[in-house]
Amino acid sequence: MNEISREYASALFALAREDGAEEEYAKGLAAISAAFVKTPKYVDFLSSHGIPKEERISALFAVFSGRVPTHVLSFLSLLCEKGRMREFADCVEAYEALLREWKQTSMAEVVSAVELTEGEKAKLLKKLESVCGHAVVAEYRVDESLVGGVSVTVDGKVMDGSLRRRLQEVKEVMADERTT
Repeated sequence: MNEISREYASALFALAREDGAEEEYAKGLAAISAAFVKTPKYVDFLSSHGIPKEERISALFAVFSGRVPTHVLSFLSLLCEKGRMREFADCVEAYEALLREWKQTSMAEVVSAVELTEGEKAKLLKKLESVCGHAVVAEYRVDESLVGGVSVTVDGKVMDGSLRRRLQEVKEVMADERTT
């Protein structure tokens, strides 16, 4: 994510705050993102300098008008006008980060060697919320190469409790002892 994407997202978030529609804007951005994932050539079309800008913007309004909040559609139109459509995904990511910060919610990625039970997930989430001091939304995935344990990343900070990491630490200590 770059600084320009953050600036665009901050401007949109400020509008959302004025409208009291932070979640509604987020849903609009998510709907547009889903459409772009489903039809990646549409982003190519919107990014093409060979197609008149007015035609590209008109196409945006034809597809999304009435489906997303007006300011979100205007935001999308501005990205298209300024030749920044390829940065849309980064803008969405930055907007979501601002929304989580405003809601005092952290995002956690939990990677485990085996699938966690619902009880384990609940216990881990409760512990993460205790450590963070606010709500945490977690995404879970399995990585069998961990051997055992759990690796958690919260807002970009890694808390690695995996067996693989512990074994690496032991290996490093042993290597240090051999060199001294």
